[in-house]
Amino acid sequence: QVQLVESGGGSVQPGGSLRLSCVVSGFPFSRYAISWYRQGPGSELEDIVTIGTHGSAIAYAPSVSGRFTAARDDDKRTVTLELNSLKPEDTGIYYCNRARVMGLFGWGQGTQVTVSS
Repeated sequence: QVQLVESGGGSVQPGGSLRLSCVVSGFPFSRYAISWYRQGPGSELEDIVTIGTHGSAIAYAPSVSGRFTAARDDDKRTVTLELNSLKPEDTGIYYCNRARVMGLFGWGQGTQVTVSS
């Protein structure tokens, strides 16, 4: 059974930083591109970064490029997301999952990020 467990969210002031983690199980992790997504208040789900297999390529959405840094550790079956220079518009629930083109699994519980002064 596939499990996606996100953690690391919290409440920070604008300009602050957070580090998110996602531990996955139940599928051959190293064979798939993995993405981070976020759901902002009243917004559609946004793909914010996709990490290719073995970290071969990382593509960021323009909204987070230069501020967020993604990585994966295939041995630990973990993807991480460093969030820097956070803005109020980064507020939302952050999820990890397979890249859309590979087909999405059921969603984990996500981790809430709130950026507010």
